[in-house]
Amino acid sequence: MANLYDYAYDLEKAIRNSEEFNGLKEAYEAVMNDEAAKKMFDDFRQTQITLQQKQMQGEEISEEEVEEARKVVELVQQHPQISKLMEEEQRLNTVINDISRIITKPLEELYGNPEEPQQ
Repeated sequence: MANLYDYAYDLEKAIRNSEEFNGLKEAYEAVMNDEAAKKMFDDFRQTQITLQQKQMQGEEISEEEVEEARKVVELVQQHPQISKLMEEEQRLNTVINDISRIITKPLEELYGNPEEPQQ
């Protein structure tokens, strides 16, 4: 029987070679090669990181920060290259979430869903 890590590395290779990953990679490179889009994207990511750090530290996020984040999100969603990048990222995330559900199925079956009676 093959080592589970071998299967994991095979899965990593499959993801790297997938249409979803390559679409994301192309969209990311397009944003990084456009100075204005890159700056806008970097600002968006920094805003996300700052708010996540505040949440993790239990700090209150002000209405001003929420409004500023909303404006940044609206702005990046209007940029065609960044919008495409976000769509491609969502596509790959969907695949990865599906894979995660598949590989955790043995644990779900073993422990069962506490809300559903076991058969």
